[in-house]
Amino acid sequence: MSIWQKRASAAILCLALSVAGAASAAAQTEPAQAKPAQAKPEGEMRFALYVTILPAWLDPGETGPGNLTPFWMLYALHDALVKPMPGNRMAPSLAESWTESPDKRVYEFKLRKGPKFHNGDPFTADDVKFSFERAKGAQLKQKVKEVVVIDPHTVQFVLNEPWPDFMPVYGTLWSAAGWITPKNHFEKIGADAFRKHPIGLGPYKFVSMRPGIELIMEANEDYWRKAPSVKRLVFQSVPDSTTRLAMLKRGEVDVAYLLEGQLGQSIKNDPELKLAFSGGIGTHHLDFFDMWDPKSPWADPRVRKAASLAIDRKALSEAETLGASTPNGNIILKGMEYGLPIEPDPYDPAQAKKLLAEAGYPNGFDGGDLTPIPPYFSVGEAAVNYLGGIGIRMKLRTMERAAFFSAFQGKKLKGVCFCTIAIFGNASTRMAENVPSSGSYAYGGWPEIDELYQKQLIEIDPAKREVMLHQIQKTLHERTRFAPIYDYFWATGVGPRVEEVSLMKIDAFPWAAPLEDVRLKRP
Repeated sequence: MSIWQKRASAAILCLALSVAGAASAAAQTEPAQAKPAQAKPEGEMRFALYVTILPAWLDPGETGPGNLTPFWMLYALHDALVKPMPGNRMAPSLAESWTESPDKRVYEFKLRKGPKFHNGDPFTADDVKFSFERAKGAQLKQKVKEVVVIDPHTVQFVLNEPWPDFMPVYGTLWSAAGWITPKNHFEKIGADAFRKHPIGLGPYKFVSMRPGIELIMEANEDYWRKAPSVKRLVFQSVPDSTTRLAMLKRGEVDVAYLLEGQLGQSIKNDPELKLAFSGGIGTHHLDFFDMWDPKSPWADPRVRKAASLAIDRKALSEAETLGASTPNGNIILKGMEYGLPIEPDPYDPAQAKKLLAEAGYPNGFDGGDLTPIPPYFSVGEAAVNYLGGIGIRMKLRTMERAAFFSAFQGKKLKGVCFCTIAIFGNASTRMAENVPSSGSYAYGGWPEIDELYQKQLIEIDPAKREVMLHQIQKTLHERTRFAPIYDYFWATGVGPRVEEVSLMKIDAFPWAAPLEDVRLKRP
């Protein structure tokens, strides 16, 4: 096993750290540390991103549950009460500590004194309440009865009933409800102006943005954790992977994310560049949108199982990610709390064809569109070819990222999706938006699964809850609700000026973070 595979495996295993402990009655506290003398931030570090940066990603209040991508920007510009950090899945940040009441209905947070927003406004409990009220996420809003400001540095969340997933939702990247925006400033300028020039509490301040092209940020030397090492960060949108690699080789960027297949391989032979791997939070899978239509061939579980057996997961990982991605038989990561380990389906096209014949399709059928989540078009094309090999004729449909997610959430897509689930927390939070029929990304559901999912949400006995969540995962597998492919890791190119790129420092977070830790080499 190579070193990056060992690190990737370690990242998944670290998810086994129980999130329940963070909600215990004992306070969770980050020890106070004296700030050592530190050199002034210097230099400019440039990143080539594979997505088009949207202005909405700069505002925590616009980030919906299950959408990980905005946290790429939020870790720079903003801060949270509790968030994943190196060595801690739920680290105290703007909250120094928190407690859970004996009846498990009240969570009290003690806030850090001293942090100020980038415009100089002090951080208080009013900002916490305001940020929660703006946050997206129906489940979170339904479970929380009220947010009570006790004093400027103490805030309580009062639940309608015990809900063991409160901290896995509020304190991880499932939701941005715990990421703080300045109440007074926001109310003064409004949402549109805030998106054009966001003010946060993070290690970097907003400088400028050319939508779809470039985001520039400058170090916040007063950041409470520590001042960043790099003076200026530049995020450039470069959708074409070949262009990203060329820019890296010419020295125009210092980090080029997502270099698939041979593009990543080419870096191994370049003494000036370094190949790094990151990811592990997203599980690529097929989602069968048309399975809920009784007239569709996809309604037959034998057809869905045939599609799963048609895909050579190991070969796909080798071709697309240099073997870094690990096949999985579940959309839940193996190390997640309440996760049920399930072996991936084997590559067995002969058995796949047999299942199709048993289902009444000995000559295959026209399966409609296969739409990959952007930017994974090449792996989507490979999936089309694998399905075609057993007689399921699919048409590859590519979409721009914003249009894809609009159609996805609007339940307007048809056929099959080469999708990914990249949700933090535990097995319950991981499934929240895709498995229950009420989920934002669920195109249908089964009543018995909906009932069991709702029942486990309020079960406070971990052993009983595990039984229910394991049963849900077992049923999803037996009925081939999804066809999990692999836990996705990818190659990133790092240029010669970079000393510390901070990839995989936060377990399973796929991008450089914490950004105050990135460093350039100094003379």
